[in-house]
This record gives sequence, structure tokens and C-alpha cells, in this order.
Amino acid sequence: MSLASGPFSVDPLSKGGARPVKVSGAISFNDVLFAYPTRPDALVLGRPLERSGGGGQRRGFSLEIKAGETVALVGASGAIKSTGMQLLLRFYEPTKGVVALDGRDDSKLNVHWLRSQIGYVGQEPVLFSTSIFENIARGKEGPTLEEVQATARAANVHEFIEGLTDKYETNVGSKSCLLSGGQKQRIAIAGAIIKDPAIMLLDEATSALDSERQAQVQAALDRLRMLSKRTTLIIAHRLSTVRNADSIAVPQDGCICERGSHAKLISGSSSVYTMLHDQATACDGTGAATAE
Repeated sequence: MSLASGPFSVDPLSKGGARPVKVSGAISFNDVLFAYPTRPDALVLGRPLERSGGGGQRRGFSLEIKAGETVALVGASGAIKSTGMQLLLRFYEPTKGVVALDGRDDSKLNVHWLRSQIGYVGQEPVLFSTSIFENIARGKEGPTLEEVQATARAANVHEFIEGLTDKYETNVGSKSCLLSGGQKQRIAIAGAIIKDPAIMLLDEATSALDSERQAQVQAALDRLRMLSKRTTLIIAHRLSTVRNADSIAVPQDGCICERGSHAKLISGSSSVYTMLHDQATACDGTGAATAE
């Protein structure tokens, strides 16, 4: 039997849906099953459970994130990857179950409004071949130079920009070739936070960087968490980037198998997280390696 039971396409231009006045940023995945349209029988979120005596019962993916909480998803390559973020942003709809913002079903919210509440920084930041100012400012309508500079300071990139000959008017070049990976990421972070989103999604935001640049970007992200208590969902393989998260959730076989602080999870000798940590530590002695 196919898992596909409804439309997967979402119209981002639709004018329908609710636009709540106040957003706290609480996120919940409630018994969610999901399979991509091209492989409707292959669950990505959720997993089948066998009943005694034959037959099968599916178990959905569930995760609660409180408003203002920083939660990290850490696991081996392929462990739900970025599917949860794609559902939260409504690039797809769940096959079963509900993804909710502040207790409201995502599918009942206006798509454009929903995405305007969320900042996103991925592994490969997308910058336009224009000035640094415009790349940061595009996250907000008509910001002043002072607002852009304040955002750049929060993202730990203002001093670098001020050291350039043309400062904020510096053109980043085609495919932002004039910037290093760490510089691009910090500018992308500034562009994500200038609209002051209720929720920040960080999808492998430091995985493509060397240890020095990773530390620079991580310092910017840690600074942001201190300055603004916004809800943050992190997907990462580098365990060193998630130790300060309020909570770490470890997905396995499409569901969350364990959750807790770094200290709590590392103290469980039989935990999956401990195994990932030991593997990472064995690689470089710091825990900064990927958890694969």
C-alpha cells in the first residue's frame, strides 16, 4: 500500500492560511510519517513496528521544541537529514501526523507568512553578486546602514567588513568567490537574523569549513544565542558544535531514540550519542570530527 495519501506540492504564493499576530516559536512534530513523492513506500520519518503474530504498525516521528530553546539533531549520515526542516518550512506536507508552530498546524498557516518567521542557514550559503550590504539587507525591507552594521556585529563579521576598502559596498563577486567559506557563512547568518525571525534553522552550517573557520562561525552562532533567546534547531555531524545546545536529540531509523543535554547523554555508556562521541574523539582527539 502506498504511503502517499495527499498532495505534496505547496503553493508558496497562496494567499490562504492564518497569519497569527504573535509568534513564540514553539515547534512540534506529532507522530509524523513522511516519504518523498518519488519513493512513497520508503519512510524517511517514522518507522514500521512489527506486531506479535504478524502485521505491521508504523511509529511516527515526534519531537517537541519549546519556545526559545536550542535543540540539536545529531546522527549518522542519512538519519532524517534535513527532512524535518523541509516539513517545517512546508516544502512538503507530512504523509501522516502534524507539524505545528505554537500549537497551530503548519498546514493551516499562510506559507509566505510562515517562512517569514524562520531564518535559515545551510551548508552552502547563497550570496548574490552584489554588495555585502545588499546581501545582508535582503532579509528585511529597507533597513538602514546602522541596522545592517548591528546585525553584522551580532554575526561576528563587522570587523572583517570594515577592513575592506569599500566596506559594506564591497561586491562579493560571482558566486561570492572573493570571500572565504567562513566569511560567506557569517554574512549569510547576518542576512538570516536581520529580519529577527522567531525561529532559526541551522542545517550543517559549519560542516564544510576547516577547524579555524568553523570556530569563527560557531562563535557567531553562540553569540547570537546569548543575545536573543530565539528558538533554534541545529542539524550537525560535528559534535563540538552542539555541546552548548539546551537539548540534543539523536534520530535513528526515522525516530528519536534518545534526548538530553550533552552531559546527560555522554554519561550513558550504552547510548548512541556516546558511541558517536567516542568515534569522533578517536578521529582527532577533540570530538570535532563528523559523527559518521
